[in-house]
Amino acid sequence: MVDVFSGRTLLNKDGDPVDAEEALRNKVVGLYFSAGWCPPCRDFTPILCDFYTEIVEENDPPAQFEIVFISSDKTTEDMVEYMHEMHGDWLALPWSDQYRHELKKKYNITAIPKLVIVKENGEVITDKGRKQIRDQGLACFKNWLEVAEIFQNFSG
Repeated sequence: MVDVFSGRTLLNKDGDPVDAEEALRNKVVGLYFSAGWCPPCRDFTPILCDFYTEIVEENDPPAQFEIVFISSDKTTEDMVEYMHEMHGDWLALPWSDQYRHELKKKYNITAIPKLVIVKENGEVITDKGRKQIRDQGLACFKNWLEVAEIFQNFSG
């Protein structure tokens, strides 16, 4: 991920700055393109929360997985409200960071919600993260780990 978010600051759910390179090192990363005004996003976000909670917060050791929310909300306030209302305890690219537009181009985002699963270097593992979570549940994470070549005792 060092390549994708190198030198950038991400925010945690409380709005505190987090060093991207440190937070994403040696992890499978889900780039979550979403917005609070989007009904399918509001439908999928709770499912993603459950998935994240199970593999990161309730798994011992926590899975080497992190989500970075890339907002398509209309304002910073809308983004913050959506994060507080619905999101899990994951990270976000600040709304004011124009890099989010570059990421949408880079990963060919034409509709939301979209969950693109990438390796640490930004290489795509799958752009069908949402469908895989819905269809396979926790089992899809093992596949992502294998593709990412990150070795972890994930029992999930």
